[in-house]
Amino acid sequence: MTMAVTLTDQDKLTLRTAAYGAVSLLAAAGAAGSPHRIATEGSIALASATGPIGHVLAAKTRDIKLNGKSVAELADHVLPALTAAMSLLHKQDPAEADNFRNTVNVAVAAATRTHQGRPSPTVAEMVRKITGALEAANGGAPSKAAAGQERPELQQVLQEIVDSGFTGVTLRVHDERGEWVGSAGVRRLGQSAEPPANGHVRIGSNTKTFTATVVLQLVGEGKLGLDDPVADYLPEFGLDRRITVRMLLQHTSGVFNFTGEYYDDGTVVPGIVWSGQEWVDNRFRTYRPEELVRLALSKPARFEPGTDWSYSNTNYVLARLLIEKVTGRSLAEEMHRLILGPLGLSGTVVPDTSPELPEPHAHAYYRYEEAGREETVDVTRQNPSWISTGGDMISTTQDLHTFISALMGGRLLPAELLAEMCTPEPKAGYGLGVFVQETACGGTVITHNGGIAGHGALMYSTPDGSRTLTAALNYVDDVTMSLAEAFQKATRRLVDEVFCGGQAGSAQ
Repeated sequence: MTMAVTLTDQDKLTLRTAAYGAVSLLAAAGAAGSPHRIATEGSIALASATGPIGHVLAAKTRDIKLNGKSVAELADHVLPALTAAMSLLHKQDPAEADNFRNTVNVAVAAATRTHQGRPSPTVAEMVRKITGALEAANGGAPSKAAAGQERPELQQVLQEIVDSGFTGVTLRVHDERGEWVGSAGVRRLGQSAEPPANGHVRIGSNTKTFTATVVLQLVGEGKLGLDDPVADYLPEFGLDRRITVRMLLQHTSGVFNFTGEYYDDGTVVPGIVWSGQEWVDNRFRTYRPEELVRLALSKPARFEPGTDWSYSNTNYVLARLLIEKVTGRSLAEEMHRLILGPLGLSGTVVPDTSPELPEPHAHAYYRYEEAGREETVDVTRQNPSWISTGGDMISTTQDLHTFISALMGGRLLPAELLAEMCTPEPKAGYGLGVFVQETACGGTVITHNGGIAGHGALMYSTPDGSRTLTAALNYVDDVTMSLAEAFQKATRRLVDEVFCGGQAGSAQ
């Protein structure tokens, strides 16, 4: 293998000290918990590195002197090594700098996940310091993943998105020109650092594509059928026997949307509280999926099963319960068995009730009025069980790219089930967990986007997975969804630029 960078023995020592030192620092900071397990999990995660960095980190670590040091001593030794490692890689190959940063972040996430519940304040502080040291070499801004590749037209769109009111945005594009990563705005109000190049984000309804893929994989394994009545698997809810598995995935079941129904005549039938001050004050409340389903089923159905289309989050909570019933395992376990593990999606999380968002990440905000005053609250930490499998997952732009390109490239589903997934219902163009859309230049894209209380994510691909667009957005949300129009306009601009820029759509 030809090395993309030239590293001296001292450089290699710096890289190993930085990477394994970050894990040792977390282990020392979490000594009151399980330091050995923290160190083990973090070190295992470092094995995910590829390319020249993978070769360096796979070497013996006996030359690293980290034992017997206090947290403060380790921090003094390791944090400068992290910045130095990023600096020396940036000078030779920005792609390898990103590779190293992402590898360390994966190790940090693996180490901190070993804690039960929320990481201790000491560990959380060390995570912030490690992240800051990684970004310091580049002034806090993400580097371009493709060395020397300039895409001013894409950078301009990102700036337009920020100018329209978003706090920050990070974009990742894979096309015939290679990979490009760019960002604009800030990761946190009142600060200047840009959003992290591959930060974690709450992906909202992109979750539905992951969930639909798991259901279709179980269909492929013979555990259920697309046209089976859901009531056969979940008899406890008394569902209409005409509702099939396919109808859940395609939003044609007619089941009431537990986040509320909005009818064409202006009538609104509320569901759970998911906006305003009441939601902010209760954003750590736990909802169980059965509770959400029973709430929905206590309301009138929107239409007879199979006779119309209407987007309902309840369909995907039922899909979660269906997955768990036929496998006897949790959704998170099945997601890891079928998607996250095989694709190596180490930055993707099925959080259930956990309020945490792994570092690094940009912050999410919510704005509301109280006693005539406008209040803006950081809602990055929240219990996402209120949206359950309709929109609770966490991922990164890199993982979203890997997932959608693998899915469309035929690596997750057999051809006949992928064809079913991408066959749209005519009213809304919705397949099974994906939208099938025409571009302005006559091509086709497979997509699902999502937003959840100050975070948003975009995921687009050509039908063969060869060209993708994934993005993470952070913003100040509010009850009127004042950025909804700007969100739609920005999305159209990005899609036109990436899938139509200068030539006809790549998927005719």
